[in-house]
Amino acid sequence: MVAVAVPTSDLSTIVEVLDRAAVMNAEVEAYVEPATETSVRRSMTFAEWHTRATAAAAWLSELGVGANDVVCIVMAPSIDFAVASQAVARVGGIVSGVNPRMGATERGTIFDRMQPMVTLVEDDHVADLGPSAGLVATRSSLVDASWSASEYEPLPRASTDPVAVVWTSGTTGAPKGALFDHESLKAVAAGTDVLSQPGDRRLSPLPFSHVSYVTRAWDEIAHAVTTVISPSPWKAPSALKAMVAERITVAQGVPTQWALLLGLDEFENADLSSLRVAGTGAARMAASDVARLRTRLKVPVVVRYTSTETSLGTGTRPGDSDEIVATTVGRPVTGVEILLVDPEGGAVAPGEVGRVQLRSAASMKGYVASRVGLERGLPPVIDIGLTTQALGDDGWVTTGDFGVLDHSGNLTLVGRDNEMYQRGGYNVYPAEVEKCLEQLTSVAAVAVVAGNDPILGEVGVAFVVASSIGDPPRLDDLRRTVGAELADYKAPDVMVVLAELPVTSMGKIDKRGLLQAANEAAAERSEGLRAPGSD
Repeated sequence: MVAVAVPTSDLSTIVEVLDRAAVMNAEVEAYVEPATETSVRRSMTFAEWHTRATAAAAWLSELGVGANDVVCIVMAPSIDFAVASQAVARVGGIVSGVNPRMGATERGTIFDRMQPMVTLVEDDHVADLGPSAGLVATRSSLVDASWSASEYEPLPRASTDPVAVVWTSGTTGAPKGALFDHESLKAVAAGTDVLSQPGDRRLSPLPFSHVSYVTRAWDEIAHAVTTVISPSPWKAPSALKAMVAERITVAQGVPTQWALLLGLDEFENADLSSLRVAGTGAARMAASDVARLRTRLKVPVVVRYTSTETSLGTGTRPGDSDEIVATTVGRPVTGVEILLVDPEGGAVAPGEVGRVQLRSAASMKGYVASRVGLERGLPPVIDIGLTTQALGDDGWVTTGDFGVLDHSGNLTLVGRDNEMYQRGGYNVYPAEVEKCLEQLTSVAAVAVVAGNDPILGEVGVAFVVASSIGDPPRLDDLRRTVGAELADYKAPDVMVVLAELPVTSMGKIDKRGLLQAANEAAAERSEGLRAPGSD
């Protein structure tokens, strides 16, 4: 069956979109779990998704889930997760995906605040949950229910009704829950441009609790996109195997994942002729790696930037140079406005550093407040105090990122507010320092983190993965390279060589995990400077 685009301009909810897609693209695969060494290939068509979600909705209704009730899903990416998510929407509930890799404290914080009616978990994780998780149901129970012949009439909902809460990563504190309604999801679909065409087969490497999955459901259903789920945990050989076997047209991954794929011997000769575009984001990719990837795949490489709160942001375009893809995150996508502001909220000129603000109809409605004491059936309450720190009355979302706009409108990120440090009273943005250091052929990867210093306040500590184990760079090399392009105070004061950089569950460099080592390295430097006879 040839996939066709589903017209949705007259539809109000994600439930209605699947209702229509189940007819227009009945036999098109909606989801695929590729075959692995230990499991057979599984798939689900749009018609089957509709049938299974309807039956699962009847089951959730029997469990007591109704309008505005929260259902937490603590499951790995799977067909069953997709069934559960659509089933929750059909009973008028709110999906709150929880990354299974979160720690017990982080999960407990979410359960305490959301007071879920039901929490769906993998069969072997029931004992890991606390008392606030509500009624705990296993994935097996969900599967059994979804294969029953139960019928259920979807609860009528409006476009402005809440449908999902997406949690921030929590790397700087307790996770915050961004609330989205059906209108938000519809707006996201209007801004996905080159990454969505009818009939695409898209490799998904991200947790289904991530904003890039949760808020893109409308887009993927309307474009009859087949979501091919990377085997979990993600490994380069299995991801490559899936790209070949499933005839992937859109492959996405963070730079660390693409680097691992490029390092595979079998990557060079793999049949990837079905690809039409490759996407990356979450961190920078060196221009040389962009060129290698583009040359090997023979398709455009594009980068995307957004935040949990905004869903949509900026992106490069096919035809942009490797340098633009490597050093910028492109221009605003359809429907998105961008503004860079100074500490007083005034717009900065092109070429000047400012905090990034984004505005679009796809943005969150606000951060959810605790549901403790909230009467059942009522929609979530917005935490006004927390929300106003990020979302203004005028719709502008203030991100945690600082950047620079060039005269072509391309945005270059230079650091996050929790990463910026002050060396002797001068602001230093680690991202721009890292960008310089990545030019060194002796540096395979680098992360700059602030370490405490009794004289300067903070100093830069460069954690470096050397290109050659036997020939690591020297601190002088790093300082000379930075000093040639940036102010001298931005050059790192300390260098630490690592075999590899730690990463988070999202594949981003875990700078929080490097903080203690940065402080220890900075302390050693300080002691050395104070020691008698030292330089």
